[in-house]
Amino acid sequence: MVDYTKSEARGWAREHWKGAIAVTMPSYSADFERVNDDAIRHDVLKLKELGFAGTLLVTEVNITPEENARVTAVAREAAGPDFQLFFHAAFNTLEENIHALSLAEKAGVDSVLLSYPTAFWPTSLDEVFDYTKQLADSTDLGVMLFGLPAWGFERIDNAGMPVPWVRTVLDEIPNIVAIKAEQGNPGIPGVMEMYHHFRDEVVISCPIEGETIPLMSVLNFQFSGTSNTNWMSDYFPRAFELARTGRWEEAMALWWQVAPARAANTAILTGSAIGTTVINRTGWKYQEWLAGFNGGALRAPAPRIPDRLMKQARQALISSGLPVTDLPDSEFVRGRTRA
Repeated sequence: MVDYTKSEARGWAREHWKGAIAVTMPSYSADFERVNDDAIRHDVLKLKELGFAGTLLVTEVNITPEENARVTAVAREAAGPDFQLFFHAAFNTLEENIHALSLAEKAGVDSVLLSYPTAFWPTSLDEVFDYTKQLADSTDLGVMLFGLPAWGFERIDNAGMPVPWVRTVLDEIPNIVAIKAEQGNPGIPGVMEMYHHFRDEVVISCPIEGETIPLMSVLNFQFSGTSNTNWMSDYFPRAFELARTGRWEEAMALWWQVAPARAANTAILTGSAIGTTVINRTGWKYQEWLAGFNGGALRAPAPRIPDRLMKQARQALISSGLPVTDLPDSEFVRGRTRA
């Protein structure tokens, strides 16, 4: 249960949303029939150990609203009250997202990342606004607006989520507390524009670590999420805190150190995303398994990660001086914590 009202949500987020936010994907029993509680607990405790301030509980995989609520409850029990847990509104319909959010809220989630279903095909920004408002109105939780070309809103407006539209959203939906600004990705036009116009009203997040640390030489970010930076162990929480507290040169030294891992991350994810706009979540899970997280195969249908990309990811961590397991890749699909 959160301790803020809808009208207080922006102030609460400004006070509490600080630091780097990771991602957590579900893990399952060996027969894939149920969620693996111990694996979820392992992953959340690992994030806390590495210095992350919270995590997104990923639902853009084969998981039910009820199972996601179970993941939320286990994560909340393991993490304690001061760790941010984000509901991922990536289910199939508006109605299913509202239902899943209500279950997750009862289970202990305290924030929401907006997403838009693959079956949602608006022909006007008014339709996007209506979807956004209905989901946000269904909860008192703080909601992060997410501008991303994958939604396809650029067929309506070149900016996807243009400034006048965002202005209306902020004026009419009080629990929109932050903007995850990836409009115009790849590149920084979205985050620069959102920061320019709205930084005094809501939290602006640049989730892409390769851009975040350099931009912090001129922009005052307090929060970055959500993304799969946890595969680089504690690098991003450390670098983000250094940059946030005036030690940007030290943050950039770390940024350059992990350049091989950053390049590998781009290579691993870009191929699957181009033309599909779908993230290879198995790739993410393998990457974080290398760093000590549970790993484990995802339920079908799920993408695979080719052996050549596994080798590239592993070697990139070694080249970056970051922790990497010496277990063989065959262990990845089994996972560290069995149920």
